[in-house]
Amino acid sequence: MCPMNAAISLLAIALLAQAPGPVRTADKTGHVSNYDESKVTSYTLPDPLVMVNGTRVSDAKTWSSARRPEIIRFYEQEIFGAIPANTPSIAWDAPQIERGDTAVTRRIAGRIGAAPDGPRVNLKVVLPVNPKGAVPVILLMQFGGGGTAVVDPPVASEILARGWGYATVGYQEIQPDKADAFDQGVIGAAAAGKARTPESWGDVSAWAWGVSRVIDYLEKDPAIDARRIAVHGHSRLGKTALWASALDPRIAAVYASCPGEMGAALSRRDFGETVDDMAQRFPYWFNGNFQKWAGRWNDMPVYAHMLIALSAPRPVFVTGGTEDQWADPVGEFLAEVAAGPVYRLLGRKDLGATRLPPLDTAVLDGDLGWLYHTGPHAATPDDWKAFLRFLDKYFK
Repeated sequence: MCPMNAAISLLAIALLAQAPGPVRTADKTGHVSNYDESKVTSYTLPDPLVMVNGTRVSDAKTWSSARRPEIIRFYEQEIFGAIPANTPSIAWDAPQIERGDTAVTRRIAGRIGAAPDGPRVNLKVVLPVNPKGAVPVILLMQFGGGGTAVVDPPVASEILARGWGYATVGYQEIQPDKADAFDQGVIGAAAAGKARTPESWGDVSAWAWGVSRVIDYLEKDPAIDARRIAVHGHSRLGKTALWASALDPRIAAVYASCPGEMGAALSRRDFGETVDDMAQRFPYWFNGNFQKWAGRWNDMPVYAHMLIALSAPRPVFVTGGTEDQWADPVGEFLAEVAAGPVYRLLGRKDLGATRLPPLDTAVLDGDLGWLYHTGPHAATPDDWKAFLRFLDKYFK
């Protein structure tokens, strides 16, 4: 299946000439970054509804009991690494409460594991004043810390005006985002000095673990509607949001902003960042087995459309930017299109589009949402506003 010719407009091609991404050469394979749509050769994506043994999935029960676990197992064994069974818990302190005119802010510090000097995680929860019952919450994985340094979402006032809340947590407090840090954070706490293996989890799985531990905390709060917790992540944290949702069905909706390669972009398009680039530059995000796929993208049995489909039937919203061709926004769009059959099988709506929509035009009618904004590798205020409209269907 290669819907590229039907999906790429002249506008999209023109954008590539105006805002190409970085050109890099992969050390292991010598591959050079491609930004030319004419060099995207025909490709076939594995069918998300066909088992490895060739059996076609024709009902929701077979998807949930057989095919979905099969896809997750591959991601655990060959890409992100499985979360160990012996991971520690997070012990949360009593919250510090600040009351304002429109919101009540709670700041909570948590400690990973039993060691007194264990890694500290700071969580901020902001809820509207005088809510009408338990409120939905959007959890943001942030590049800043979860405490005083955290940046609120650009639509914070609109979230509160809807009668919803939001929470923020700093991802590096869960696991440092750097090489040679597997003796730190939750990975270090869980390893207890044991040597790593090729199957050992990487940072993305550690950050996804952190998302679930925050949800553990939120769902115990009677002021929060635990059935309506959405998760947002940008870039590498967009990948994390998709993987966390695949592992944790308590996540009611996902907003993956510019998640790119190994998130929502299709590797077989060979456009912008590639598997080779990720294996070379960010090996610690993945397990050791991921290295074997450098230069062998077409041999992988799972791709971004299947990672997106692991959230089905729950809603997923993805965005891309015109100045972010490195993340292959067209590939992100096509991955959502290719995830559609799983949503339809489960009685939900797909994206509702197969041709790339005009720029800055949100596609929100289905259970998969999309917006290709004019601008950079960022979660823009307009992206956020579109996500809130998308979420209105589920949280109102």
